[in-house]
Amino acid sequence: MTGLREAADRYLAIRRGLGYKLKIEGRMLGQFIGFCDARGIEHITAAAALAWATTPTDADVSWWAARLTVIREFARFLAASDERTEIPPTDLLPRTGDNRIRPYLYSPAEIAALLQAARNLAHPLRAATFEALIGLMATTGIRTGEAIGLDREDTDLARGILVIRGTKFGKSRLVPLHATTVEHLTAYQRRRDQLCPRPATTAFFLSSAGTRLNSTSTSKAFTRILKAAAITAGAGTAKPRLYDLRHTFAVTTLTSWYAADTDVAHLLPALSTYLGHISPATTYWYLHACPQLMTEAVKRLEASWRDPS
Repeated sequence: MTGLREAADRYLAIRRGLGYKLKIEGRMLGQFIGFCDARGIEHITAAAALAWATTPTDADVSWWAARLTVIREFARFLAASDERTEIPPTDLLPRTGDNRIRPYLYSPAEIAALLQAARNLAHPLRAATFEALIGLMATTGIRTGEAIGLDREDTDLARGILVIRGTKFGKSRLVPLHATTVEHLTAYQRRRDQLCPRPATTAFFLSSAGTRLNSTSTSKAFTRILKAAAITAGAGTAKPRLYDLRHTFAVTTLTSWYAADTDVAHLLPALSTYLGHISPATTYWYLHACPQLMTEAVKRLEASWRDPS
Protein backbone atom coordinates (compact mmCIF):
# COMPACT_ATOMS: atom_id res chain seq x y z
CA MET A 1 0.00 0.00 0.00
CA THR A 2 1.41 3.42 -0.95
CA GLY A 3 1.91 6.26 1.51
CA LEU A 4 -0.80 8.30 -0.20
CA ARG A 5 -3.26 5.43 -0.01
CA GLU A 6 -2.53 4.88 3.70
CA ALA A 7 -3.02 8.61 4.33
CA ALA A 8 -6.29 8.56 2.40
CA ASP A 9 -7.51 5.64 4.49
CA ARG A 10 -6.71 7.58 7.70
CA TYR A 11 -8.39 10.71 6.38
CA LEU A 12 -11.58 8.89 5.38
CA ALA A 13 -11.67 6.96 8.66
CA ILE A 14 -11.50 10.20 10.68
CA ARG A 15 -14.21 11.93 8.70
CA ARG A 16 -16.49 8.89 8.62
CA GLY A 17 -16.01 8.47 12.35
CA LEU A 18 -17.47 11.96 12.74
CA GLY A 19 -20.57 11.25 10.70
CA TYR A 20 -19.65 11.75 7.04
CA LYS A 21 -20.45 8.94 4.61
CA LEU A 22 -18.12 10.15 1.84
CA LYS A 23 -19.10 7.49 -0.68
CA ILE A 24 -18.41 9.61 -3.75
CA GLU A 25 -15.43 11.39 -2.20
CA GLY A 26 -13.90 8.07 -1.15
CA ARG A 27 -14.25 6.74 -4.66
CA MET A 28 -12.69 9.90 -6.11
CA LEU A 29 -9.73 9.71 -3.73
CA GLY A 30 -9.13 6.10 -4.74
CA GLN A 31 -9.14 7.10 -8.40
CA PHE A 32 -6.75 9.99 -7.76
CA ILE A 33 -4.32 7.78 -5.87
CA GLY A 34 -4.46 5.23 -8.69
CA PHE A 35 -3.64 8.09 -11.06
CA CYS A 36 -0.64 9.05 -8.90
CA ASP A 37 0.57 5.44 -8.52
CA ALA A 38 0.55 4.95 -12.28
CA ARG A 39 2.81 7.98 -12.68
CA GLY A 40 5.11 7.38 -9.72
CA ILE A 41 3.81 10.45 -7.86
CA GLU A 42 4.51 10.01 -4.14
CA HIS A 43 3.08 13.24 -2.73
CA ILE A 44 0.31 15.62 -3.76
CA THR A 45 1.21 18.47 -6.07
CA ALA A 46 -1.11 21.13 -7.46
CA ALA A 47 -0.16 20.06 -10.98
CA ALA A 48 -1.04 16.40 -10.35
CA ALA A 49 -4.34 17.36 -8.69
CA LEU A 50 -5.28 19.62 -11.60
CA ALA A 51 -4.30 17.01 -14.21
CA TRP A 52 -6.49 14.38 -12.55
CA ALA A 53 -9.38 16.77 -11.82
CA THR A 54 -9.68 17.92 -15.44
CA THR A 55 -10.40 14.47 -16.81
CA PRO A 56 -12.39 13.62 -18.76
CA THR A 57 -11.49 16.61 -20.91
CA ASP A 58 -15.05 17.10 -22.19
CA ALA A 59 -16.63 17.29 -18.72
CA ASP A 60 -18.30 20.40 -17.30
CA VAL A 61 -16.00 22.83 -15.49
CA SER A 62 -18.12 22.53 -12.34
CA TRP A 63 -17.41 18.78 -12.29
CA TRP A 64 -13.69 19.45 -12.61
CA ALA A 65 -13.98 21.93 -9.70
CA ALA A 66 -15.85 19.39 -7.57
CA ARG A 67 -13.14 16.78 -8.20
CA LEU A 68 -10.40 19.26 -7.34
CA THR A 69 -12.20 20.26 -4.15
CA VAL A 70 -12.06 16.66 -2.91
CA ILE A 71 -8.30 16.58 -3.45
CA ARG A 72 -7.83 20.03 -1.92
CA GLU A 73 -9.51 18.97 1.33
CA PHE A 74 -7.43 15.80 1.46
CA ALA A 75 -4.30 17.87 0.79
CA ARG A 76 -5.12 20.19 3.69
CA PHE A 77 -5.32 17.15 5.95
CA LEU A 78 -2.09 15.67 4.60
CA ALA A 79 -0.13 18.93 4.78
CA ALA A 80 -0.26 18.78 8.58
CA SER A 81 2.02 15.72 8.53
CA ASP A 82 3.80 15.94 5.14
CA GLU A 83 5.43 19.27 4.34
CA ARG A 84 5.95 18.22 0.70
CA THR A 85 2.20 18.39 0.11
CA GLU A 86 0.98 21.18 -2.14
CA ILE A 87 -2.57 22.41 -1.51
CA PRO A 88 -4.25 23.37 -4.80
CA PRO A 89 -5.15 27.10 -4.65
CA THR A 90 -8.83 27.89 -4.16
CA ASP A 91 -8.87 30.08 -7.27
CA LEU A 92 -7.74 27.13 -9.37
CA LEU A 93 -11.02 25.85 -10.84
CA PRO A 94 -13.04 27.70 -8.14
CA ARG A 95 -16.16 25.85 -7.04
CA THR A 96 -19.22 28.08 -6.86
CA GLY A 97 -21.34 25.66 -4.82
CA ASP A 98 -19.50 26.16 -1.51
CA ASN A 99 -18.71 29.75 -0.61
CA ARG A 100 -18.02 29.10 3.06
CA ILE A 101 -15.39 31.50 4.34
CA ARG A 102 -12.45 30.02 6.18
CA PRO A 103 -12.60 31.67 9.60
CA TYR A 104 -10.11 33.94 11.29
CA LEU A 105 -9.08 32.37 14.61
CA TYR A 106 -8.41 34.91 17.36
CA SER A 107 -5.63 34.40 19.87
CA PRO A 108 -6.31 35.03 23.58
CA ALA A 109 -4.26 38.24 23.31
CA GLU A 110 -6.38 39.42 20.38
CA ILE A 111 -9.61 38.75 22.27
CA ALA A 112 -8.25 40.78 25.18
CA ALA A 113 -7.40 43.57 22.73
CA LEU A 114 -10.93 43.48 21.32
CA LEU A 115 -12.42 43.79 24.79
CA GLN A 116 -10.14 46.73 25.61
CA ALA A 117 -10.96 48.47 22.33
CA ALA A 118 -14.68 48.03 22.98
CA ARG A 119 -14.24 49.37 26.50
CA ASN A 120 -12.67 52.51 25.03
CA LEU A 121 -15.58 53.39 22.73
CA ALA A 122 -16.70 56.98 23.28
CA HIS A 123 -20.35 56.38 24.15
CA PRO A 124 -20.55 54.68 27.59
CA LEU A 125 -23.57 52.46 26.78
CA ARG A 126 -22.10 51.42 23.42
CA ALA A 127 -18.79 50.63 25.15
CA ALA A 128 -20.48 48.52 27.83
CA THR A 129 -22.65 46.72 25.30
CA PHE A 130 -19.90 45.74 22.89
CA GLU A 131 -17.52 44.68 25.63
CA ALA A 132 -20.23 42.38 27.03
CA LEU A 133 -21.31 41.16 23.57
CA ILE A 134 -17.76 40.25 22.50
CA GLY A 135 -17.08 38.59 25.84
CA LEU A 136 -20.26 36.51 25.64
CA MET A 137 -19.58 35.32 22.10
CA ALA A 138 -15.96 34.48 22.93
CA THR A 139 -16.93 32.38 25.96
CA THR A 140 -20.00 30.61 24.56
CA GLY A 141 -19.59 30.50 20.78
CA ILE A 142 -23.19 31.55 20.17
CA ARG A 143 -24.00 33.06 16.78
CA THR A 144 -24.05 36.84 16.30
CA GLY A 145 -27.77 36.78 15.52
CA GLU A 146 -28.45 34.71 18.62
CA ALA A 147 -26.56 37.19 20.80
CA ILE A 148 -28.25 40.34 19.53
CA GLY A 149 -31.60 38.53 19.53
CA LEU A 150 -31.46 37.81 23.27
CA ASP A 151 -34.24 39.33 25.35
CA ARG A 152 -33.96 40.04 29.05
CA GLU A 153 -36.19 37.09 29.86
CA ASP A 154 -33.77 34.83 27.97
CA THR A 155 -30.88 35.57 30.32
CA ASP A 156 -31.36 33.75 33.61
CA LEU A 157 -28.22 34.96 35.34
CA ALA A 158 -29.34 33.61 38.71
CA ARG A 159 -29.08 30.08 37.31
CA GLY A 160 -26.36 30.92 34.80
CA ILE A 161 -28.35 29.92 31.70
CA LEU A 162 -29.21 31.52 28.38
CA VAL A 163 -32.27 30.51 26.37
CA ILE A 164 -31.56 30.70 22.64
CA ARG A 165 -34.88 30.86 20.81
CA GLY A 166 -35.70 30.35 17.13
CA THR A 167 -32.22 29.29 16.14
CA LYS A 168 -30.82 28.70 12.65
CA PHE A 169 -32.62 25.34 12.52
CA GLY A 170 -35.87 26.51 14.14
CA LYS A 171 -35.17 24.98 17.55
CA SER A 172 -34.49 26.47 20.96
CA ARG A 173 -31.70 25.41 23.29
CA LEU A 174 -30.25 26.16 26.72
CA VAL A 175 -26.68 27.45 26.98
CA PRO A 176 -25.01 27.09 30.41
CA LEU A 177 -22.68 29.95 31.35
CA HIS A 178 -19.37 29.89 33.18
CA ALA A 179 -19.40 31.71 36.53
CA THR A 180 -17.06 34.43 35.25
CA THR A 181 -19.34 35.03 32.26
CA VAL A 182 -22.32 35.38 34.61
CA GLU A 183 -20.33 37.87 36.66
CA HIS A 184 -19.52 40.05 33.64
CA LEU A 185 -23.06 39.90 32.26
CA THR A 186 -24.46 40.86 35.65
CA ALA A 187 -22.11 43.85 35.73
CA TYR A 188 -23.22 44.81 32.22
CA GLN A 189 -26.87 44.49 33.16
CA ARG A 190 -26.37 46.82 36.11
CA ARG A 191 -24.43 49.36 34.03
CA ARG A 192 -26.97 49.16 31.17
CA ASP A 193 -29.88 49.89 33.48
CA GLN A 194 -28.05 52.86 34.99
CA LEU A 195 -27.30 54.36 31.59
CA CYS A 196 -30.68 53.56 30.01
CA PRO A 197 -33.39 53.05 32.65
CA ARG A 198 -36.23 53.31 30.09
CA PRO A 199 -35.18 51.39 26.94
CA ALA A 200 -37.36 51.14 23.86
CA THR A 201 -36.95 47.37 23.65
CA THR A 202 -36.87 44.19 25.72
CA ALA A 203 -33.47 43.29 24.23
CA PHE A 204 -30.70 42.31 26.62
CA PHE A 205 -28.02 44.14 24.61
CA LEU A 206 -28.84 47.80 23.91
CA SER A 207 -27.57 50.23 21.32
CA SER A 208 -26.54 53.74 22.35
CA ALA A 209 -30.12 54.83 21.50
CA GLY A 210 -31.66 52.25 23.82
CA THR A 211 -32.84 50.04 20.97
CA ARG A 212 -31.97 46.49 19.94
CA LEU A 213 -28.71 46.05 18.05
CA ASN A 214 -29.04 45.16 14.37
CA SER A 215 -26.58 43.30 12.18
CA THR A 216 -25.53 46.35 10.14
CA SER A 217 -24.73 48.64 13.05
CA THR A 218 -23.07 45.78 14.94
CA SER A 219 -20.84 44.97 11.97
CA LYS A 220 -19.83 48.62 11.55
CA ALA A 221 -19.03 48.98 15.24
CA PHE A 222 -16.97 45.80 15.23
CA THR A 223 -14.98 47.07 12.24
CA ARG A 224 -14.01 50.12 14.29
CA ILE A 225 -13.14 47.91 17.24
CA LEU A 226 -10.92 45.73 15.05
CA LYS A 227 -9.09 48.79 13.80
CA ALA A 228 -8.58 50.12 17.33
CA ALA A 229 -7.30 46.70 18.43
CA ALA A 230 -4.89 46.67 15.44
CA ILE A 231 -6.10 43.25 14.31
CA THR A 232 -5.69 42.63 10.59
CA ALA A 233 -5.66 39.54 8.42
CA GLY A 234 -2.57 38.39 6.59
CA ALA A 235 -2.27 38.26 2.83
CA GLY A 236 -4.74 35.85 1.27
CA THR A 237 -6.76 35.58 4.50
CA ALA A 238 -10.37 36.65 4.95
CA LYS A 239 -11.11 39.75 7.01
CA PRO A 240 -11.69 38.98 10.71
CA ARG A 241 -15.39 39.02 11.65
CA LEU A 242 -17.36 39.12 14.88
CA TYR A 243 -18.81 35.71 13.90
CA ASP A 244 -15.29 34.27 13.95
CA LEU A 245 -15.43 34.35 17.74
CA ARG A 246 -17.78 31.37 17.36
CA HIS A 247 -15.23 29.49 15.29
CA THR A 248 -12.49 30.43 17.75
CA PHE A 249 -14.53 29.08 20.67
CA ALA A 250 -15.09 25.75 18.91
CA VAL A 251 -11.44 25.34 17.92
CA THR A 252 -10.21 26.39 21.38
CA THR A 253 -12.56 23.87 23.02
CA LEU A 254 -11.40 21.03 20.77
CA THR A 255 -7.75 22.00 21.27
CA SER A 256 -8.13 21.98 25.07
CA TRP A 257 -9.77 18.54 24.92
CA TYR A 258 -6.92 17.14 22.87
CA ALA A 259 -4.38 18.74 25.24
CA ALA A 260 -6.13 17.10 28.20
CA ASP A 261 -6.07 13.74 26.38
CA THR A 262 -9.85 13.37 26.61
CA ASP A 263 -12.06 11.23 24.40
CA VAL A 264 -12.87 13.90 21.81
CA ALA A 265 -15.02 11.61 19.68
CA HIS A 266 -17.22 10.97 22.74
CA LEU A 267 -17.43 14.66 23.69
CA LEU A 268 -18.01 16.02 20.19
CA PRO A 269 -21.81 15.48 20.29
CA ALA A 270 -21.94 17.60 23.46
CA LEU A 271 -20.08 20.44 21.74
CA SER A 272 -22.33 20.07 18.71
CA THR A 273 -25.44 20.40 20.89
CA TYR A 274 -23.97 23.37 22.78
CA LEU A 275 -23.25 25.19 19.52
CA GLY A 276 -26.70 24.40 18.12
CA HIS A 277 -25.50 22.20 15.27
CA ILE A 278 -27.83 19.55 13.86
CA SER A 279 -25.16 16.83 14.11
CA PRO A 280 -21.50 16.28 15.08
CA ALA A 281 -20.71 16.06 11.37
CA THR A 282 -21.40 19.79 11.11
CA THR A 283 -18.99 20.52 13.96
CA TYR A 284 -16.33 18.50 12.12
CA TRP A 285 -15.76 21.44 9.78
CA TYR A 286 -13.81 23.18 12.54
CA LEU A 287 -11.09 20.56 12.11
CA HIS A 288 -10.65 21.87 8.57
CA ALA A 289 -10.35 25.40 9.93
CA CYS A 290 -7.33 24.48 12.03
CA PRO A 291 -4.64 22.12 10.66
CA GLN A 292 -3.28 21.62 14.19
CA LEU A 293 -6.57 20.01 15.20
CA MET A 294 -6.47 17.69 12.22
CA THR A 295 -2.92 16.71 13.20
CA GLU A 296 -4.10 15.81 16.70
CA ALA A 297 -6.98 13.80 15.25
CA VAL A 298 -4.52 11.87 13.08
CA LYS A 299 -2.31 11.13 16.11
CA ARG A 300 -5.31 9.78 18.03
CA LEU A 301 -6.41 7.56 15.18
CA GLU A 302 -2.91 6.18 14.65
CA ALA A 303 -2.59 5.48 18.38
CA SER A 304 -5.90 3.62 18.39
CA TRP A 305 -4.70 1.47 15.51
CA ARG A 306 -1.48 0.62 17.34
CA ASP A 307 -3.35 -0.20 20.52
CA PRO A 308 -6.90 -1.43 19.69
CA SER A 309 -7.73 -1.84 23.37
